[in-house]
Amino acid sequence: MSIVGFVGLGNMGRPMAANLAAAGHEVRGFDVVPEARERAAAQGVTVVDSAEAAADGADALITMLPKGAHVRSVLLTEGGPLTRLAAGAVVVDASSIDVATSRDVHEACKALGIEVLDAPVSGGVAGATGGTLTFMIGGAESALALARPLLDVMGGRLIAVGGAGAGQAAKACNQMVFGASLVALAEAFVMADRLGLSARNLFDVLSTSSGNCWALTNFCPRPGLVEGSAADNGYAAKFAAALLAKDLGLAASAADSVGVDLAVGSAARRRVDELAASDGALDASAVIKAVEAVDTTA
Repeated sequence: MSIVGFVGLGNMGRPMAANLAAAGHEVRGFDVVPEARERAAAQGVTVVDSAEAAADGADALITMLPKGAHVRSVLLTEGGPLTRLAAGAVVVDASSIDVATSRDVHEACKALGIEVLDAPVSGGVAGATGGTLTFMIGGAESALALARPLLDVMGGRLIAVGGAGAGQAAKACNQMVFGASLVALAEAFVMADRLGLSARNLFDVLSTSSGNCWALTNFCPRPGLVEGSAADNGYAAKFAAALLAKDLGLAASAADSVGVDLAVGSAARRRVDELAASDGALDASAVIKAVEAVDTTA
């Protein structure tokens, strides 16, 4: 059993922390939102009143926070949680944030002699709940060895992709491909409809041809085609449009930093941003609404 500090008990962090508690670890959790703390407490997490208290004497500190600014405010604060960990502890930042912030966290931990991983995830709330997340991991092998028993509880697949910040780089690339695929699918279904082709017939072609992709089988934007899709439930979010918009923004920033022109990724980002601005709480597959709103023949 390990003592685990967990900061960020939202829709993703809470089930991740709960799975660790169910596996027998002592999990001390903190979130700035009272409701999040209450829900986590009901699932076996020992709720504390600060990030510092969560880290006090812990063998591991896991953060699952919305933005790089939040990670900085928790992990890069002078005299903050990093100074409260037990000797030999490991830090795992599972947030999806910018590469620069992630590398700063690595440097801060290195200066304190603390092992650290950046380990953003894929799999959504269902993966967090079921303990089947994919972790994209940046950091040293020694840090992964320390964290692996915990990551194995929360995830179904651990992919070590390189050094400091590599996990965030991989996540940015992955989300760019997913976003572009999802927008392309939305465009295809709208185009098919206006050309007189049924959504079912298009799906049957795409799903058995070169147009098949993960976005189609998991986030099909048309209802009645994939069982359990968000489209079949009024686009209630499985992965909110606002979160995909954030991820595509991170991808754009990462591309800018290394001089890559994202012709496709930038166009997809514009469509997702349109949806996020009006209905960001809807599932990302509702981007088809933004596509339908455009009629170049008018």
